[in-house]
Amino acid sequence: MKIGVIADDFTGASDIALALAEGGMAVSQFIGVPDAAADPALDAGVVALKSRTAPAAEAIADSLAACEWLLGQGCEQIIFKVCSTFDSTPQGNIGPVLDALADRLGAQGVTTCPAFPENGRSVYMGHLFVGDVPLNESGMQNHPLTPMTDSDLRRVLAAQSSHPVGHVPVATVMDGAAAIRAALPREGHAIVDAIRDADLVEIGRAAKGAALLCGASGIALGLPANFGHRPAAPAWEPVRGPGVVLSGSCSRATRAQVARYRTIAPHREVTAAQAVRGEVTAEELADWALAQDVPPLVYSSADPEVVKAAQETFGKGVAAQAIERLFSDLAAALAARGATRIVVAGGETSGAAVQGVRAKTLRIGMRLAAGVPAVRVEGERPLAMALKSGNFGGPDFFAEALALLAGEA
Repeated sequence: MKIGVIADDFTGASDIALALAEGGMAVSQFIGVPDAAADPALDAGVVALKSRTAPAAEAIADSLAACEWLLGQGCEQIIFKVCSTFDSTPQGNIGPVLDALADRLGAQGVTTCPAFPENGRSVYMGHLFVGDVPLNESGMQNHPLTPMTDSDLRRVLAAQSSHPVGHVPVATVMDGAAAIRAALPREGHAIVDAIRDADLVEIGRAAKGAALLCGASGIALGLPANFGHRPAAPAWEPVRGPGVVLSGSCSRATRAQVARYRTIAPHREVTAAQAVRGEVTAEELADWALAQDVPPLVYSSADPEVVKAAQETFGKGVAAQAIERLFSDLAAALAARGATRIVVAGGETSGAAVQGVRAKTLRIGMRLAAGVPAVRVEGERPLAMALKSGNFGGPDFFAEALALLAGEA
């Protein structure tokens, strides 16, 4: 391997895997740290962790273990993949994990850039924008686990990190790779502006030979070329058969997608109270889902006010854990009963679903939407999945993804 990625959630892992695959690299996504060597034919490996909201000490330990495994596969460059909305709290986990990786690799002036212009994320003067609004006005301020109340990434990262945090402005980035390299600080981390894909390509060129980078999937746009690769469309073999949509994201985009898909498909909502009290079971939901003529939707994507009320009633972590556990069991039950296409919305929900089907390696396929690839679970039976970050995809994403997985669009 040439590039190794440590992703702090499962949707982010498939997101950056797609960017590397479209850059012409042979890529696999691993669920957790593998216990065996990877295929030597791989150019890049992405280790997907559920470390975004884990206790900081656990996130650091898991990330360092992933780093050691990737280095053992020959990786020359490590990327710490975080969300394009920089999801974290004042305690971390981006800062603590980035510090630990930088210390392990002896990296200084670490480029940190979550920009992803194709999905409306840009970094300007150190501030993260979603579309034309600052991060803290984008809806992310209401995230149930990692509310983002400050758009200034310099302040956000400095609050979490023991290392100094610098900044490379967009005017310097537009001057090209040499200017970027010259502007990176000699110590700590650097928030690097990017408002266009072209900026990310130059950031990638500037990162040639760097031991460590941090960012969203856009950080990978310019990296494959550093290793002699050229863009190519990943192959995909269609998977037909029963399909189901699972949604646990409460983002604005996902709630709009849920509302749209409900107009054309059978649907069941699972409330936090039902999940906590055990009033609905995975087996019951799986039986109902696979009895439908149209791929159905099972969702727990409530408005922020409803989520807040559930947290106040049951405790912040209790409701989320109950819903994740239910979706994990549901994914397992669906796969056991013959489902072959599972579309999942939400990072935590995707992690739960992938663990539920006991996936160890995902083969990266074609693009379903910006930042969302088709993935095939390696195993005896065909199982295709789409793992979507909450804010990604257009209004008709669920129907479109199911059709594309089956080769019907």
